[in-house]
Amino acid sequence: MDVFNYCLDFFYLAGLSVLHLAFVGRLVGKHVGLRWFVLYCALLCGLQVIFTLLDLGELPAIGAELLALYATVRTALRVRRSAAWTAALLAVYISQLSFGLVNSVEAMLIPWGVNGLLLRILLILFTLAALAVCACCYWAVLKFLSLAGNSPAPYAIVLLPTLFFFFAELYILKTSYSVLIVSPAPAEWKRHTALLLLQSLGLAALLCTAYAYRRVCRSFQTQAALASLTQAARYQKIYTAQAQMRYEKTRSFRHDLKNHLSVLSGLIQNQKWGAATSYLQKLEAVSAALSIPCRTGNPVLDILLGEKLELAEVYRIKTEISLLLPEHCGIDPFDLCVIFSNALDNAIAACRDLPEDKFIRITESRRGGFYMLSFENTCRDGPLPPEGTGLSNIRAAAEKYHGAVSTEKTDSQFHLHVLLNISEP
Repeated sequence: MDVFNYCLDFFYLAGLSVLHLAFVGRLVGKHVGLRWFVLYCALLCGLQVIFTLLDLGELPAIGAELLALYATVRTALRVRRSAAWTAALLAVYISQLSFGLVNSVEAMLIPWGVNGLLLRILLILFTLAALAVCACCYWAVLKFLSLAGNSPAPYAIVLLPTLFFFFAELYILKTSYSVLIVSPAPAEWKRHTALLLLQSLGLAALLCTAYAYRRVCRSFQTQAALASLTQAARYQKIYTAQAQMRYEKTRSFRHDLKNHLSVLSGLIQNQKWGAATSYLQKLEAVSAALSIPCRTGNPVLDILLGEKLELAEVYRIKTEISLLLPEHCGIDPFDLCVIFSNALDNAIAACRDLPEDKFIRITESRRGGFYMLSFENTCRDGPLPPEGTGLSNIRAAAEKYHGAVSTEKTDSQFHLHVLLNISEP
């Protein structure tokens, strides 16, 4: 290769590395630092030199490019393997598809036998066109597809079709084109027109797949929101029923309070101290039964915690709650019910079958405008089960307040942290 081809390859790889990482960063919702662009560009250039000198062919080079992007995404952005593979495969496939589309046009438009300065100018223009087409394709895909956060739909919906498209594009590039195009005779135009149409259909199929994935994600999110609202409504009914029951008991107690005081006064006047003490203890027991076992500053949450604490007591689970909600924190009681009910249901389910030393602990902390709820409970040894609907509902509630959810398991203890931003009204 001459100096021109080396420079053209470097320019293309530099532009491609910027497009790759910019696309992947937007796709997974993470910021990519400048140093990672430089390192990834250097990695692509190094791979290009190695595969060119060893003459290993295009397919191994594209495979190495895919692995390099996957490794960079995992290291720089720290996303899950499935998300990293999906993002890397999409980025490399779209760049190869763009290169193939421009190659089809290039093969038909470059005049037969052209060389020299005109050929170099045309190659530069088509290289710029390939990068421009790639950027447009990335923009179109990002309109429909996002892998940011914890997607409710499995990545296989996107990964498997993209993998098929990727291998189909590799076959087209391998059998029909090389990096430098030697223009065919006019009789070959039909073949290249067919290949251009085929690759355009591949792009359309990819966009349809991305759109279908977005619809599936929205369906999952709608179902999760509906389940959350249903759960919140259920706990609101429980709160209303229990509040009515406590009100009736309190009214009955207050109605009989005058008689109770008369009896107690008579016992004291007759100096029946033992009977008076026993009667007073009974009154205290009745009064305690009317009180709420846990006071957090939110009546809806107090009723919910009372119900969960009674259930924990049935399974002989020790509970420790250190919780007092900030005044005017702006958190909807329904969202509090979603967070606490799902967290406590999961904690009780993890504890109830353990033989002994079972406990659930709830604590809080506040730093400025951020409020942290921490749930800790005992659990069995071994890996955690896959994330279920309960934890997904907690994440959805936290995201409403621009918060986050983190989980951690150490030995036989599980920790759930829910961070909420309460600085905004």
